[in-house]
Amino acid sequence: MSILELRDVSKHFGGLPAVDGVSFDVEQGIVFAVIGPNGAGKSTLLKAVSGMHRATSGTITFDGTDITNLTSHAIRHLGVAKVLQHPRVFHSMSVGDNAALGAMFGGTDGRRPEAEATRAGREMLDLVGLGGKAGWDVDQLNLHEQRMLDLARAVAGRPRLLLLDEVMAGLNPSELEASIAIVRRLGEELGLTVVWVEHVMKAVRALADHVVVLNMGTLLAEGVPDEVMRDRDVVEAYLGEGAADAA
Repeated sequence: MSILELRDVSKHFGGLPAVDGVSFDVEQGIVFAVIGPNGAGKSTLLKAVSGMHRATSGTITFDGTDITNLTSHAIRHLGVAKVLQHPRVFHSMSVGDNAALGAMFGGTDGRRPEAEATRAGREMLDLVGLGGKAGWDVDQLNLHEQRMLDLARAVAGRPRLLLLDEVMAGLNPSELEASIAIVRRLGEELGLTVVWVEHVMKAVRALADHVVVLNMGTLLAEGVPDEVMRDRDVVEAYLGEGAADAA
């Protein structure tokens, strides 16, 4: 069963197509990776799904509801959360209060009481490995931890679809392994569907159930990771021969 459907979605900036007629379906409960070279339109596509950008044409449907022209706020309250590469956290608040804010205002059932939101936020901090740092100031966290805090805040509202945009970029090996484990747990324990833009192929191979490849705004290939990463067009446009041999 598809939870997200894109039909001929395009996004133009000044007449130039960043995304050009992209269509695909995302099945419920999977990790769905969107990969491709820089400038392929991956992040733009994710922002169109989340409502941060308005699609120029085409249709985006979430769980049977047309969300193409909805605001990001309205889409969030339907059950779609997003985490970007650069953490959007409140530096004037504690780690715990940041997570609680996501539970209080980010859910599908209206504003939650403060005590309930605080408990939900702490549960998500535990899930992402920050449970012992709820009382810390945000500026005491490193970049990886701030991304995990942003992730905890996003899932504290219990969305059904989670959009991730290069949240594993620039991590050291131990941080990468921890992030892979956390995203896996989110799927297993919360039943989330994840649509994930990523360049780190080790993480994609470890986590993705399905992959689409964008190139110059169009869909180049689609399928299970091993098959897609051996596709000659994908190798030539994005991965290179060495990556194909390692797949």
